[in-house]
Amino acid sequence: MSATASTLLRLYLVRHGGTEWSLSGQHTGRTDIPLTARGEDEARALGKCFRDIQFARVLTSPRQRARRTCELAGLGPAAEIQPDLAEWDYGDYEGQRTVDIRKERLGWNVFRDGCPHGEMPAQVSDRADRLIAHLGAVDGNVALFSHGQFGSVLAMRWIGLPVAEGQHFPLGPASLSILGPEPGHPEVRVITLWNAAPASLSGG
Repeated sequence: MSATASTLLRLYLVRHGGTEWSLSGQHTGRTDIPLTARGEDEARALGKCFRDIQFARVLTSPRQRARRTCELAGLGPAAEIQPDLAEWDYGDYEGQRTVDIRKERLGWNVFRDGCPHGEMPAQVSDRADRLIAHLGAVDGNVALFSHGQFGSVLAMRWIGLPVAEGQHFPLGPASLSILGPEPGHPEVRVITLWNAAPASLSGG
């Protein structure tokens, strides 16, 4: 029996709420920093978006900023830790801002160039592909609590584009995006919603 529109896989991709480093523009990969007070409020606001959605699975990055966002959004009890949802490993560029990196490496772009002693684009792409393959057997909605640049890569791989295109799809803190099938053409993967703030979804 073919899958119906209601049982097809849909990924509800959430970037964690704001941190001190997301405010300053510092690359935050392995550094495990908490949400700010505002970031926690942003995460709570996400809960309104999920009240009427039934999730087959809830997965979160191991970093506390993602796990806390999941908890405050009301999905903590169902959450499973998924290491592949972790942010890009920035290696030597951890904690640095793009503007400062480019003083020594003109024109640097993480989606194209990767990070010394961290992850290269092909490695992050493989991670996203592995996660998508892992979820391929799931029917229904899956909530993913992750990070900005990995989230952009995941969306690109969902629709079959290379990692480099992720630079055109930024994600704001506590944003919600939906990756799913094209209505009427379930074999075609699309970005149904991108980078939506909770207030825009709840009418607040």
